[in-house]
Amino acid sequence: MAKQPKSRILLIEDEDDVRKTLRLNLKEHGYKVSVAATGVEGLAMARAETHDLIILDLMLPGIDGLSLVRALRQESQVPVLMLTARSSEMDKIIGLESGADDYLTKPFSMGELLARVRALLRRTRAPETRDELSAGDLHLDLVSRRAARGGRSLNLSPLEFSLLAELMRHSGAVLSRDLLLNRVWGDDFFGETRTVDVHVRWLREKIEEDPSQPRLIQTVRGVGYRFEAPAADEPEDEEA
Repeated sequence: MAKQPKSRILLIEDEDDVRKTLRLNLKEHGYKVSVAATGVEGLAMARAETHDLIILDLMLPGIDGLSLVRALRQESQVPVLMLTARSSEMDKIIGLESGADDYLTKPFSMGELLARVRALLRRTRAPETRDELSAGDLHLDLVSRRAARGGRSLNLSPLEFSLLAELMRHSGAVLSRDLLLNRVWGDDFFGETRTVDVHVRWLREKIEEDPSQPRLIQTVRGVGYRFEAPAADEPEDEEA
C-alpha cells in the first residue's frame, strides 16, 4: 500500500522561539514544514510553492497577517489558520472576514493547535459519497471540488465549498449553526457559531443574484439556515 504523502504546511511567524517550537512539533507529528519570519517572505513562499495549510501570525513585520490573507485570497484558497494575541470577538470576526479559515488566540496549547490543523486538513480532504450536487443552474463537482452557476466558475474556499455542499445535501431542511459547525468544521473545532454566519454571508455574495435578499440560502431566525432549491419550472437567471 502506497504511503500517504506528508501534508505541507507553511508557518509564518516572526517570534523565533514560537516559530522554532511550532516547526519542531509539527515535524514530529509528520508534517512537512516551511517557515518564514516576515509577511513579505511568507507571501513570496506561498506564491512560489504549493501548501496544504498556512499558519500565520496576525502581527507580522512588512505585511501584517490580515493584509497577507487578503492578498492570498485573490489567488489561492489554501486553508489558513491565524494566530494572534488579540482575544476580543471583533478581532476574531475581522480575522475570519479577511479570509482566514480558523483563528487561535495566544497563548494556546500545542494539543489545541494540532487538533485545529488536523481538522482543517481533514475538512479539505473529506471523502464524498456522491460525485455531484445540482440545484437549478448551481452545480458542485464533489470529486474535483469545483463549483459553477450558470456555466460560470465560482471561486469558493474549501470551507465555503464544504458548507454549501452540506446545505445542498439537505435541501429544504433547517440546519442549525451548531450542526453545521460539527459537520463542516468538525467536532474538534473550538470556534463560535458566528463563524457559520460569516461563511454564509460570503457564500451568498458568490451564489445569490441579490445577497441582500437571498433565495437559495435562507435564514431561519434563531435556528440556522435552509437551502431552497429553485422550483423545477423556475427559469434560470439570465447571463449578465
